[in-house]
Amino acid sequence: MCDLIVLGGGPGGYLAAERAGQAGLNTLLIEKNKVGGVCLNEGCIPSKTLLNSAKVFDHAKNGGHYGVTAENARIDQPAVVARKNKVVKTLVSGVSATLKAAKVTVKNGEGIIQGRGADGVITVQVGGEKFDSKRLIIATGSEVVVPPIPGVKEGLADGSVVTSREILDLERIPKTMTVVGGGVIGLEMAGYFAACGCKVSVVEMLDHIAGNADREMSTLLQKAYEKRGIEFHLGCQVTGVKGGFVEFTNAGKADKVASEVTLMSVGRRAATKGIGLESIGVVTDRGKILTDAQGRTNVPGVFAVGDANGVWMLAHAAYREAEVAVNTILGKRDIMRYDAMPSVIYTTPEMAFVGETEETCKAKGIAYRKSVLPMSYSGRFLAETDGSEGKIKLIVDSATNRMIGCHLLGNYASEIILAAGTMIETQMRVEDIKEIIFPHPTVGEIIREAIFHI
Repeated sequence: MCDLIVLGGGPGGYLAAERAGQAGLNTLLIEKNKVGGVCLNEGCIPSKTLLNSAKVFDHAKNGGHYGVTAENARIDQPAVVARKNKVVKTLVSGVSATLKAAKVTVKNGEGIIQGRGADGVITVQVGGEKFDSKRLIIATGSEVVVPPIPGVKEGLADGSVVTSREILDLERIPKTMTVVGGGVIGLEMAGYFAACGCKVSVVEMLDHIAGNADREMSTLLQKAYEKRGIEFHLGCQVTGVKGGFVEFTNAGKADKVASEVTLMSVGRRAATKGIGLESIGVVTDRGKILTDAQGRTNVPGVFAVGDANGVWMLAHAAYREAEVAVNTILGKRDIMRYDAMPSVIYTTPEMAFVGETEETCKAKGIAYRKSVLPMSYSGRFLAETDGSEGKIKLIVDSATNRMIGCHLLGNYASEIILAAGTMIETQMRVEDIKEIIFPHPTVGEIIREAIFHI
């Protein structure tokens, strides 16, 4: 009998197992592939490794802006992929070592929930073995959505169509690429391959890119990408992938773009099918497991964290949800708060945002004030950036004078957003933020500049 079974070894699963093991619980972690899940093996970390190589390449090509020149700069794609694999292997080994140190038992295989007895004991089967526990954390993650578009199935078979998984192992730079979907993954990979010399087109069903990001910022990002030669076809419906082209309609009019390789990046869905949820009666909504603020499902002793609950499909959301669930199991008061959940798109320039947007404020009827400044108000930004646009937008609740939103486009945005998120999480008012001392010169000073312009 285990004190806790964790089903899934991604960010939410392995951190939950680690925290439980460190607290002295006899913990079993079940993972059918590699620990680290999608984020570590085929998502967050490998994609950022590629994107860093693109930045280095871009600096080498365009160093003349900074008085630095280089000759014969080129991308060695096989070498980039090899380095990516090395980084992933190192981090996976680190996670495994941490779990071992926490005395977590790791079982490789597909875990299937068998049922729950009258005594509350839940049985999970892995291969020919069965394991029991009164507590279960479901952290099975998510899977790529592959729409039934004509030609996609055939393209996946011959390699002309790839998903976010295969794109990271592509050892050649195609002449043309079409990204179907203008969300986070699509935009990041569009930026990488465009930087490497590929002609990239993005086809998006919505009339804007970057999903729920602040519309003003997403428009600026699109313009920055267009300057790099990336084409956008917005408000379009893809109708087929064949003969080296992606076909789509725009306002009923047929069109197409050349596409040697097509990246299908239209989203992900909770991977909860076939794991036996019905055997214990866990309630779901379109595959997502419904949970409360502690991660509890409708079944006593059963929790769901990470992409499996579909609240925020972000690794850092999964980390925090895992901690809340384990603390609840241990009898410690804790609660999941989503009002200050930061998001980052690792494009060039980076986009980062947290809290309310102008669009959500209007939808919720929140009276707000805003401050919008160019990132060039930061001396550090201006010193290190040439010809790159950037902006910050702060949103303040007019009734409480608290900062409720921050949106950044520019270098270091991914690092600065933590400070803004902390301010929102702690409900800081404008006058409180004005008293904070920011180190100089830093790009993060842009928050101080913007708050004094509110």
